[in-house]
Amino acid sequence: MSYQDHIIEMGQLIKSKNGTWDGINPESVARMRLQNRFKTGLEIAKYTADIMRKDMAAYDLDAGKYTQSLGCWHGFIGQQKLISIKKHFKSTDRKYLYLSGWMVAALRSEFGPLPDQSMHEKTSVPALIEELYTFLRQADARELGGLYRDLDAARAAGDKAKEASIIDQIDNFQTHVVPVIADIDAGFGNAEATYLLAKKMIEAGACALQIENQVSDEKQCGHQDGKVTVPHEDFLQKVRAVRYAFLELGVDNGVIVTRTDSLGAGLTKQIAVSHTPGDLGDQYNSFLDCDEVDASQIGNGDVIITRGGKLLRPKRLPSNLFQFREGTGADRCVLDSITSLQNGADLLWIETEKPHVEQIASMMDRIREVIPNAKLVYNNSPSFNWTLNFRQQIYDAYKAAGKDVSAYDREKLMSVDYDGTELAAEADEKIRTFQADGAKRAGIFHHLITLPTYHTAALSTDNLAKEYFGAAGMLGYVAGVQRKEIREGIACVKHQNMSGSDIGDDHKEYFAGEAALKAGGVHNTMNQFA
Repeated sequence: MSYQDHIIEMGQLIKSKNGTWDGINPESVARMRLQNRFKTGLEIAKYTADIMRKDMAAYDLDAGKYTQSLGCWHGFIGQQKLISIKKHFKSTDRKYLYLSGWMVAALRSEFGPLPDQSMHEKTSVPALIEELYTFLRQADARELGGLYRDLDAARAAGDKAKEASIIDQIDNFQTHVVPVIADIDAGFGNAEATYLLAKKMIEAGACALQIENQVSDEKQCGHQDGKVTVPHEDFLQKVRAVRYAFLELGVDNGVIVTRTDSLGAGLTKQIAVSHTPGDLGDQYNSFLDCDEVDASQIGNGDVIITRGGKLLRPKRLPSNLFQFREGTGADRCVLDSITSLQNGADLLWIETEKPHVEQIASMMDRIREVIPNAKLVYNNSPSFNWTLNFRQQIYDAYKAAGKDVSAYDREKLMSVDYDGTELAAEADEKIRTFQADGAKRAGIFHHLITLPTYHTAALSTDNLAKEYFGAAGMLGYVAGVQRKEIREGIACVKHQNMSGSDIGDDHKEYFAGEAALKAGGVHNTMNQFA
C-alpha cells in the first residue's frame, strides 16, 4: 500500500476503538509499518527468490544482464555494502549478497578461526543469514526515517511541492533487502541433516542455497588439496532434500546452486552402485584409476569391479580412498553439471584453479549442448593471484602470436617492475572485463567474490594501525579515516545515526510525545557532521 493508504487504514482502525486508541497516531504507525516491510525470514526468502528468477530470465535473453555479489561475514558489512550500492548506483538491481562458509568458519565459529572444512557449528550459518537481513532491514528503517524527517521539515516550511516529492520517494522506496546465495557446504551430514539445516537457512531468509559434491566429513576448501567427491546418487539425495525444504516452507521458487569440485578432486570415498552398463553409477566409476586383473591376482580385501567383461581393481590409497585417473577432472565436471541440472538444480558452480574464461567456457559449451540455458555461478576467488594469472595469459597470447616476449620473465610477472608495461596494461583490461566476458562467453549468470571483506578488513586495519601507532598519531585516524568519510559521503561518519539513535528518537516521540527525552538534540556531537 501507499503511504497515504497506510495512514487511512490505521486511522479507520484507531477510530473503531471508540477513543481508547486515540493516543496512537495513524501516520506514526504507517511510518513504522513501512520501516518494517518484512516481518519474517520466509517473507524475505519468497521476495528475493522472485527477484532471482526474474534476473535469471533476463540473463537468458541478454548475457549482459549478469548479476554480482560480494561475500560478507557480518550484518554490518552487508548493510554498508548495500548502502554504498544505493548511494553510488541508485539501485540494488542485480546486486546480491554472498554468504561464504569459509568466512563463517574463519570468523564466526565459537571454536575460533577454523579452516574451511565444515568444522564450524552448522547453526552459525543460518544465524549469519538472519543477522545480515536484520542489518539490511535496519538500513531500510534508517533511510526511511530520514525521509520522514525531510517530510516533516517540508510541511513545517509549507513547501507542498517538496512534500509531494518526498511522499513519492517513500512510495517508490527500494529496499536494501536483496537475494543472498548461502553456502551450505557439503550438507553437514547425511541428507536428513542437509534438509534440517536448509530449513533453518530458508527460515532465516535465504532464497538460494549452494551445495557441493564433496564428502561431508572430508570437506575441503575448493582451493585446497585433498578434496573427495561422492557418487552422483549420494549428492542428488541432498539436492532433493534442499528442494523438499524449500517446498515445505512454501518457497516454491527457491534456487539451488550445485557446485562441482571435480576439477580439483582426484579422490572418491565410494565406488558408485551400478546396475547396468552406462548408468550413472557406471559413468562415475568409469573415471576410476584401475588395473586390469584376473582371478589369480585378487588379494585379500581387494575391491573388484567389472566392465566390458573385464575384472578391474580400482587403486585404493592407505586412507581407504579411491583415486580417479589423471586428466578426467573436466569430464567429471561436465557430467556432474548435466546430472545436477537434470535432477532439480537451477544453477551450476564449477570450482576452477584459475580465472580463465576459455577454460570455463570449454566445459560450459559441452554442458549447454545438452541443456542450452545452463547458467553458472562463478567464484572470482581471492585464492587466485589475479595479477600473475592474467599477465601470464597475455604473455602466452603474445608468444603464440609470435610477438617478442624477451623483455618479460613469465615466472616473475607479478613484479612491480612490469607495472608500466604494455603487457600489464592489457592484463588489467582483461581483469576489468573478466565478468562481462565470462557472462557472454561462458554462461556466467552470477559473479561473486567469496572473501573480499575479509581482506578489506585486514587491509584497512593494517593501514590504520601503521599510522595511528606510528609518527602520525591521531592524524593517522583523522586523515586516513574520518576526513575521507566526510568528504566521500560515507554514512557511517554519523555512527550514532547508523546505530539507530535517530530511529529510537522517533519512537520516543511516538510513544511519549512532548515528554520524550531524545538523544538527537542540539548538544549531540553528531551535529558536527551535518
